[in-house]
Formats: sequence, structure tokens, C-alpha cells
Amino acid sequence: MAVLYFGDEDRALQFLTKFRWPDGKPTCPRCQCQETSFISTRRIWKCKGCKRQFSAKSGTIMEDSPIGLSKWLPAIWMICGCKNGISSYEIGRDLGVSQKTAWFMLHRIREAMDKGTIEKLSGEIEADETFIGGAVGNMHRKSKRCIKAKNDGNWGKTIVLGLLQRDGRVRAAVAPSRRRHQVHSHITDNVEPGSKLYTDEFNSYDNLPEGITREFVNHLHSYVMGRVHTNGMENFWSLLKRTLKGTYVSVDPVHLQAYVDEQAFRFNNREFRDADRFVSVLSQIAGHRLTFKELITKELDANLG
Repeated sequence: MAVLYFGDEDRALQFLTKFRWPDGKPTCPRCQCQETSFISTRRIWKCKGCKRQFSAKSGTIMEDSPIGLSKWLPAIWMICGCKNGISSYEIGRDLGVSQKTAWFMLHRIREAMDKGTIEKLSGEIEADETFIGGAVGNMHRKSKRCIKAKNDGNWGKTIVLGLLQRDGRVRAAVAPSRRRHQVHSHITDNVEPGSKLYTDEFNSYDNLPEGITREFVNHLHSYVMGRVHTNGMENFWSLLKRTLKGTYVSVDPVHLQAYVDEQAFRFNNREFRDADRFVSVLSQIAGHRLTFKELITKELDANLG
């Protein structure tokens, strides 16, 4: 439906213009001047203050993109509405762009999904960690990857730490390890003092920061003791791994945090309609920027490192 509705470039422009500037006065992102003139042949504005030209995409995740709004808006709608994510191949086929272009578009949209907030989780909170990566049993036993995985204490997998406020939001972050200082740092950054933490028996949760109490369940004997369990966090891990294995198939660890943020966004807005999630992402597109060079540099740095 979104592909058809926003398929007209003028309609897509009109929609985003009204969304970004509800007062009907397009504002120059450089000097904030509202005295502008519209150049209809190019669908851009010229600022009468600084004399610069700008478009509805300026100052957003879409800035400097040659891809039209008739493709950008449907892409945002699809990644917000698909429960298990949507692959760059599918986006490419549906919108008529290359897989490489679709992959870059999706990463830029994920930048807007990462809603940074200083508000911490509080009350009853579940804490857990998981490992993301291919099964060592599926690797050739003499391959370099298999040998490295077996020599690695984490068996070549990437660790993700998670926190879930009961009946509320989830926070998840890729971490270099699940040692005590990493786990405690994640908790301190995201949990309000006075909260109660529910975990499993893993000893990295021992001696928590002051003001945070802990109750745990030993998974060797049971998974639930009254209100003490981590089933909500396990549910999120299940959704995340279903998305990674079923839709994205192969995710480079250097980009994993972006995929975790994507799934966290959908989980935290699970009660919303597709249209509400779409509007939520659109409200975050301004002030975010990710260039292709920055995206690729992450991979190069990781490989050289």
C-alpha cells in the first residue's frame, strides 16, 4: 500500500514537507531562515537568507541521496512494519534499486531507529545476555574460522547484553565480553537506582552497583520462581535471532548493533500500528547522518584490527 501511495514523487514530497514543517514554511537547515522560494522543476527550495538550496531530505538520513522520496518513504514503511525485518534483496526488488543501494538505505534508516535517551529503566527489570554467530559445528574443522572460534573463549560469537523493564522497554547492546565490569557498566548506564534486577545464576551479576537489588533463578533446577525469571528477555532474544537467521542470514559483527537497535525499536513499539511506527521513525530522521564511507570504514577497521 505504501509503495503505491508514495509512488508518486510529488505526493511523497508533499507528505514529507507537511510532516517536517507543519506550519507550511520550509526552513533552511543551515541558517534556519523561513524566507524561501520553491524551484518546482527540481523540487527544492532556495533560501533568501544564505542563498543556499535545500530539499526535504536536507539535514536528514536521506541527505545527498539521489534516491527519490517515492522509494525512501516506502522503504521506511516496510522496515517498520515487517516483524522479522526485511532484506536488502527484497527492498531492491520491490523498489527497483540495486541490492547495494537497498542495503545502504536500510542502514541509514536504522540510524533513525536508534533512539538515544537519557531516561533509564526502573522497577522490575530482567537482565540476560546472548551469543550471536554461526554454529562451530557447521564449520570445517580445519578452517581458520573454526580454529579461531575454538581458541576464542566465546567460540567466535558476539555477545549482546540485554535489559528489559517488565511490560516495558528493552535495551540491548553489543559488548566485547560478559565479564563483570562489562555487565555492571551496562546496568549502571541503563538502570535507575532502587530497581530490582531478575537474572539467572551467572556470577557476573554478583555484587551489583549500590541501590540495585538482585534476585536470580538457577536454570539448572527451574526457569521460574514466582516473579523471578528472564522469560521476557528470552522472548526478545528469540525474535532477534529469528530476524538474523531467517531474514538477514549473515550479519557482520561490526554492524550487529544496528540490527539489534532495529529489533529493539520494533519490540518497544510492538503495541503500535504500522502507521504509528512509520511516523515514529520519520520524527527521528532529522539530525542523523551516515555516509557510505563511514559504513564501509567500520568493516575495514574491523578486518585490519
